[in-house]
Amino acid sequence: MGLSDESLVAGMAAEDPDAAAAFVRRFQARVFGLAVSIVGSPELAEEVAQDAFFKAWRSAAAYDARRGRVSTWLLTITRNSAIDAIRLRREPPMDPDTLLALLAARETDETSDDGETSARLQQALRELPAEQAKPVVMMTFYGLTAAEIATRDDIPVGTVKTRIRRGLQALRQRMGACDV
Repeated sequence: MGLSDESLVAGMAAEDPDAAAAFVRRFQARVFGLAVSIVGSPELAEEVAQDAFFKAWRSAAAYDARRGRVSTWLLTITRNSAIDAIRLRREPPMDPDTLLALLAARETDETSDDGETSARLQQALRELPAEQAKPVVMMTFYGLTAAEIATRDDIPVGTVKTRIRRGLQALRQRMGACDV
C-alpha cells in the first residue's frame, strides 16, 4: 500500500523529491482534466497544471488536513490557476461606449446572409436606448455580469438586470420583425 495523500504533502513540505514525484503521478490526471475543462485548451491546461503543482509544492507546509482533503485542496488550487490563466489570456476589453459609438457609425455593405444578419443586429442595437444597449454590449461582448456592470456604472444591480432583460427582449423583437 502506498503513502497517504497527507504523507505525500508532508514529504513535499520537507522537500522530498520522491514524495513530490509520487504526488504529481497520483494527481496529474485529475488536475489536467479539471484544467482542460475550464480553459478548453490542452496546451494552456498543461501550463495551468504545472502552475497548480508548483503552488501546491510551495504551500505544502501550510496544508491543514482538518480543513479538507488533499484532493480538494489541490483541485481548488487548480481551479483558481485556471481562472487566472483565462483572465490573463483575454484580450483587453474595449470601452463599451467606444464600441457602441463604432456600431452606431459603422455602415456595412456586405451582402451575404451573415453580413445581413450582422447589419440587422447592428441596426437593432443602434435603435435601443443607450441605457439598454450599453449593458447588453457589456454582457454579451465582454462577458461582464450584472454585478460587474452595476459596480462599473455605479447603479443598482436590479436596474442593470432590468435594462439587460428589456434590451434583449427588444433585440429579439427587432430581429424577429426583420425575418418576416
